Amino acid sequence: MIRLLWLSALVVILDQASKLWVVARFAEFEVLTVWPVFNLTLVYNTGAAFSFLSDAGGWQRWFFVVLGSAVCLGMVIWLRLLRDDERVTGWGLVLVIGGALGNLIDRVRLGKVVDFLQWHWHDWYWPSFNVADSAITLGVALLLIDGLFARNRARDRNS
Repeated sequence: MIRLLWLSALVVILDQASKLWVVARFAEFEVLTVWPVFNLTLVYNTGAAFSFLSDAGGWQRWFFVVLGSAVCLGMVIWLRLLRDDERVTGWGLVLVIGGALGNLIDRVRLGKVVDFLQWHWHDWYWPSFNVADSAITLGVALLLIDGLFARNRARDRNS
């Protein structure tokens, strides 16, 4: 399943290219309305998901660098151990790895993560996110879905 890591590389390239584009063209908090429910806006996140620990004083940068690195390493090891019939798990892992690496690059390079995609409904705004976050979300969804069906596959193999 290691051969799927091309998708991780693609996620990193798309993530970093989109972030470079946004940073070059937007001032922080500048908003471009794309659709009535979707904006592009440059914001920086020093924390994790939903700005968790964003006001922690700076130590969280290196905590998330170490955590992200460990998670990526663990997932690469998991990926190497997969059987050929565990493709959905493999796709989920490489998406999470690519997204984690994309955000890890931001943390090392900038000390914060570049976010710019923003959904909203009237005055309710979903926290801004990026391509890496989207890949992580899709990857985790694939892992969860595959996990739900893993019991059925195991039962079928044992029957």
